[in-house]
Amino acid sequence: MKHIFVMTAATAFALTGCVSMAPDYERPDAPIASSLPAQTSNVGVAAAGLGWRQFIADPALEGLIDTALTNNRDLRVAILNVQAAQAQYGITRSQRFPSIDAQGTVTDRGLFEDDGASQNPALQAQSVDQATAQLAVTAYELDLFGRVTSLNRAAQQHYFAAEENARAAQLSLIGAVSNGWLGLVTNTQLLALAQETASSQEESLNLTRARLEAGIASDLDYQRAVTSVEQARADTARYEAAVRQSLNALELLVGGPLPEGIAEAAAESEMSVRLDLYADQSSDILLSRPDVQAAENTLRAANAEIGAARAAFFPQISLTGSAGYASTELDNLFSSANGVWSYGPQVSLPIFSGGQNRANLRLAKTQREIALAQYEGAIQSAFRETADALAVADTIDDQIAALDRLVAASERAQFLSEQRLKDGVDNYLSVLDAQRAVYQAQQALISARLERSRNAVALYLALGGGQAGSI
Repeated sequence: MKHIFVMTAATAFALTGCVSMAPDYERPDAPIASSLPAQTSNVGVAAAGLGWRQFIADPALEGLIDTALTNNRDLRVAILNVQAAQAQYGITRSQRFPSIDAQGTVTDRGLFEDDGASQNPALQAQSVDQATAQLAVTAYELDLFGRVTSLNRAAQQHYFAAEENARAAQLSLIGAVSNGWLGLVTNTQLLALAQETASSQEESLNLTRARLEAGIASDLDYQRAVTSVEQARADTARYEAAVRQSLNALELLVGGPLPEGIAEAAAESEMSVRLDLYADQSSDILLSRPDVQAAENTLRAANAEIGAARAAFFPQISLTGSAGYASTELDNLFSSANGVWSYGPQVSLPIFSGGQNRANLRLAKTQREIALAQYEGAIQSAFRETADALAVADTIDDQIAALDRLVAASERAQFLSEQRLKDGVDNYLSVLDAQRAVYQAQQALISARLERSRNAVALYLALGGGQAGSI
């Protein structure tokens, strides 16, 4: 008996050898230039091979990112999607193997006595016992045309895509926390500048009031000084709100309360991320980005699903078999003379389905074309993001250098205007214009430094974020 069951199971395994009907997969040519835009300088560190902890230059920011990677709900959902895809892949993969069940029954049947009223011996009280024990293979599909194999490959690629999407979500979160921190640092600096400007303008207002009372200054000069003070006060209130909003945004990204003293740490931060990044010349580096990898895994899955749709046009052969023992006496159940077996292959041949199989094949091919377009679009977006970041990286230092010189010249012009006012050579309007020029130049310099840091984050993410760490 056991030889029959072994033969049944072996037959199932032997017949599962199949030829996949899915098209051969070949990676499509990338619809972008073979080289990234040239950089004026490649001095520094390659962004593609830099881990995020090496990219972050501020301990406070590193701590925030660590907390966010643990607590952020959106990232948690992405990771759970990986687990769900892994489980789905396990379910699909299990269909490639026979399901073997053990079954056992004991039956006791009998007839009631008729109190002797009947003389028929067949109606007299009797009892029949029956016991069975068997192993069974139920409805196992022989994958002769690769339908189950194709579905398994598609599920595997969807699982890989979920992993890459989770990695992309991790990188996106690192970038969001970094940009949130940089926004907090910048708003803190702008608030300090507004407070300092308001303080100096108040001193100038007091001086102008004294000059007005002494008959040296006009009421117009005094009103102009008031205007300057109120503008600085309004900016102070605006940047106070911006600092609070930055803290609220970081708290959401981190997924919980922020550490105490985080605002003070932002005020003391000088450099939060590395600015000396450069990219390799070949655009092939973009193919390793997690979003591009996820798009390619989805394309591979769609390619495999075409094979499953093609296999549906061919017969599906299922195998049902069992082997075991049956006896009217439980004590003698496993006697060699009581062996029983059954073997029942089942063939399902599609004859008429109202065009369903053809429609499913057209759908699978269309979904592959959609996946191909999405893959190519992901590559083009990656190239655009990288090119934009490189364009800023090549020019931002010149912009900041010019703004540094502008601040210095504006401060010098303010000093000279104040001296001319004291000497009675010039009026207060020139001083006020000089003060505003200094204030605006300092604001522009702070904003440019923010742009440089955020662009470094954008370049780091555009090139795939180095080794982001395991998920």
